[in-house]
Amino acid sequence: MNKKIVEAKQQLVQEIRDKISAAKSVVLVDYRGLNVDEVTELRRKYSEAGVEYKVYKNSMMRFAFKDEGYEEFTNHLTGPNAIAISNEDPVIAAKITNDFAKDHKNLELKAGIVEGDMLDFEKISEIANLPSKEHLLTQVVIALNAPISKFARGIQAIVDKENGEESAEQ
Repeated sequence: MNKKIVEAKQQLVQEIRDKISAAKSVVLVDYRGLNVDEVTELRRKYSEAGVEYKVYKNSMMRFAFKDEGYEEFTNHLTGPNAIAISNEDPVIAAKITNDFAKDHKNLELKAGIVEGDMLDFEKISEIANLPSKEHLLTQVVIALNAPISKFARGIQAIVDKENGEESAEQ
């Protein structure tokens, strides 16, 4: 094999390894059957969320995942695959893939790696179905706000009652 070709393949494997090691999450998807417009729409959704979507040859991904210690992950590298990589939010790549797959049956969420843990389809699907971070934060704020509001209304009722008694005495 040509030395330049070998070097190019080694560089590509290293590029994939670097992306895997820096990622909060990596999601493996089978995009077989999506048309160009659907893939473009999926790429746009990933891009808007800061997720990188790349198609690599399975053989190159196999070397990279093995080198990074995810040999078991390579069992999922059959058929046409792409990876969605998030360096910020560990859930967003799985969530976008899962949501997109609900309307596009040809897209398949296969497996993932979230913060160093390899997850099969069932586990990555569970993560993908979690509420968003914003939604969870909103729920926390509402939960914290309810007792504070109740306390404030109680104090106001006491103040109103005292003001009412003072008005009645005068």
